[in-house]
Amino acid sequence: MSKISTMQRAKDWCRKFGMGASALFLLTVAGSITAWATDKRAPDVPEDLVVDVGNKVHFHVYAAGYQIYKWSAATSAWVFQAPEAVLFDGDGGIVGIHYAGPTWESNSGSKVVGKRLKGVTVDADAIPWLLLEATSSEGPGIFARTSFVQRVNTVGGMPPADPGVTDGEEAQVPYTAEYFFYREEH
Repeated sequence: MSKISTMQRAKDWCRKFGMGASALFLLTVAGSITAWATDKRAPDVPEDLVVDVGNKVHFHVYAAGYQIYKWSAATSAWVFQAPEAVLFDGDGGIVGIHYAGPTWESNSGSKVVGKRLKGVTVDADAIPWLLLEATSSEGPGIFARTSFVQRVNTVGGMPPADPGVTDGEEAQVPYTAEYFFYREEH
């Protein structure tokens, strides 16, 4: 996907969220914006989510969007489908999008697809924190050569508590999270 189309998708998602997603970002993390711009430290995480030695944080983003679920009448459960989120840098600018795969795509043309390795429930009211391994990384830019991704500091995103009404019914549940992208050190 081209840089322009990725940015357009991010803007479309912001409109879809019905608020400027950047407004949510600024309200949620106003106190730490300046630190994010230069902070390359790994976050404090449970032991199961620590990234392998030899990898270092190279980029850090904040996500605001939805976790999408579909109701399955066969299993009487909400089944996770995909995330749909806008990614912000430390200054609150839109840097990309996050969608099914899971995939993170930057405005600069880079893209990384991950595979879940481990998850830890830190807050029973929020989706788990995750450690993901990059299965592919392409294009020039912020996600090039990514080896691992951590999802931390999650808020919301859990499946609805009430059952669905019809098979295939979709629910979009708001969530926020931080993503840390790692590269192998050379």
